[in-house]
Amino acid sequence: MFAIVEISGQQFKVEAGQEVFVHHQDAEEGDKLTFDQVLLVEKDGGVTVGNPAVSGVAINATVLGHQKGDKVVVFKKKRRKGYRVKNGHRQSFTKIKVDSIG
Repeated sequence: MFAIVEISGQQFKVEAGQEVFVHHQDAEEGDKLTFDQVLLVEKDGGVTVGNPAVSGVAINATVLGHQKGDKVVVFKKKRRKGYRVKNGHRQSFTKIKVDSIG
């Protein structure tokens, strides 16, 4: 059984027991989260597609912790003009474990 769920504007294919990195969520470690924007559910070979979401289905998850992603270097340059700018960015992620689909 799997589901496609929308979390913070991104779509994820999740199964029960799976650990997923999602965009930063305002929750403490150990908190329970519920996501109700389930777009598709597959159960025993039968597929249910929502319009836009499947009603009555939610994803229950537990927050495992918060982490930062790899650094992305942004470098801008204009040749022969002496213009150089170097910036960096690290995205914040939340690691969640999917407890149940239903």
